[in-house]
Amino acid sequence: MTVTVAATNMADIRRRIKSVSSTEHITNAMKLVSAAKLRKARNNFDRTKEYFHYMTESISEIFYDAAAVPEKYLEGNREIVNTCFIIVTSERGLCGSFNANVIKQAEIEIEDDPNRSVLIAIGSKGKEYFEKRGKYIHSEYLMPPENITFSEMRKIANMVIDMYDEGTVDRVVLISTAFVNNLEQEVKSVQLLPFKVKAKEEYSMTDTHYIDTRSREVEYEPSVEEVFNYLIPKYVEILLYGSVLESATCEHAARRMAMESATDNAREMLSQLSLYYNRARQASITNEIIEVVSGSEAQNAEM
Repeated sequence: MTVTVAATNMADIRRRIKSVSSTEHITNAMKLVSAAKLRKARNNFDRTKEYFHYMTESISEIFYDAAAVPEKYLEGNREIVNTCFIIVTSERGLCGSFNANVIKQAEIEIEDDPNRSVLIAIGSKGKEYFEKRGKYIHSEYLMPPENITFSEMRKIANMVIDMYDEGTVDRVVLISTAFVNNLEQEVKSVQLLPFKVKAKEEYSMTDTHYIDTRSREVEYEPSVEEVFNYLIPKYVEILLYGSVLESATCEHAARRMAMESATDNAREMLSQLSLYYNRARQASITNEIIEVVSGSEAQNAEM
């Protein structure tokens, strides 16, 4: 009976070893794929980061004279009734807490917003989560963030600005993930519209979206309205596209880390299962030897 139980345990352990080994091969392959995608996304992000920074800084310089900015785009020009949240998540899972962190931040801000929220979902994970909870999804873009083109971002930016101009929404907030390094990403929330006005002495390096109100002489041709009607959509679409590219980089970094952790855990489990298997095998052999010796002694006693 003891031998049968030990054999059963050994068979169970062998099945678990086979299952865990198969999982380890899959997670290791996914880690390598994610590492390759991360290098590509990081290269794209690094190439465009300086350009986007230069463009946003250049456009911000034109916004320095707050008196020239159309009042409807400045904070405090109207009562905040409806807020549009643009939520950037991934199209696939298996990336650790990447999506959960963005969704958690979005939930906090939506709960803090006493009025009706309008959601624009970039990536299927955020859309699926809020849709199941009865939230109104105004628009959705379910392709992987790294595949979204600049023209798509232009459509989103123009749609959001039209909603703001028409009074459908009174505030636009972008919630996405910021890339710190390959091991660290953090959720960021940026108010795209209306613009927050800050004096230069109030500005800090942690601010990602501001207007400096220092006085300077600026001339606008052909007119202030035409200049800002052209620049504001450009400013929003550049911020949107840059954030989506950054979020795609963060997604691959998070997935590589998750798959690396899963692979390490699988290998540790294999090591433990091998130890249990060897112990069960040794116990089975010992039991067999004991039975042989006991049988031999019984036979000698009868003789």
